[in-house]
Amino acid sequence: MTDVAIIDSGGANLASLVFALDRLGARAAVTTDAGEISDAARVLLPGVGAARDAMQRLRAYGIAEALPQLKQPVLGICLGMQLLFERSEEGPTDCLGVIPGQITRLKAMAGLPVPHMGWNQLNLRQEDPLLESVPEGEYVYFVHSYAATVTEATLATSQYGAALPAVVRRNNFWGTQFHPERSGAAGARLLANFLRLT
Repeated sequence: MTDVAIIDSGGANLASLVFALDRLGARAAVTTDAGEISDAARVLLPGVGAARDAMQRLRAYGIAEALPQLKQPVLGICLGMQLLFERSEEGPTDCLGVIPGQITRLKAMAGLPVPHMGWNQLNLRQEDPLLESVPEGEYVYFVHSYAATVTEATLATSQYGAALPAVVRRNNFWGTQFHPERSGAAGARLLANFLRLT
């Protein structure tokens, strides 16, 4: 059994994720096979690019229907986190509907350009196994132009003009708006925590 199935949603920096998981001793396979994804112990949904394009790719491979039914731990990263929500303005497009809410475009402000790109701090709101040993105020790396709104599913936020969800969870589905594979020691701790989830 594969430790982690990494869904090839198109345009993602998949090699960095594979290397990050390899450093943690996990066997990862990049795939678009719905059966392989269903059989994996854990599933990663990364994404870089546009929500509509990614959803079209997931639908074409039959993943969009299968993914919300998964019972193992699933982690969406960046665009992958956004795809867990009901709908995105980026397209616009319907998404996977795992987490209630809509993804909207960030509003540029003085000193706060869009995309939100670079290191920003985590503000922890709820305890969760995914965030074990990740301290308050830790810096992680973001690249995004769209974001969710803060709801009861939000485990941690980052401040960029307003509080933005940085980590979310609903049942066995987690998401990070930032890239843990690019976030140094904090990202490695989070991925290690993910590998321990059951």
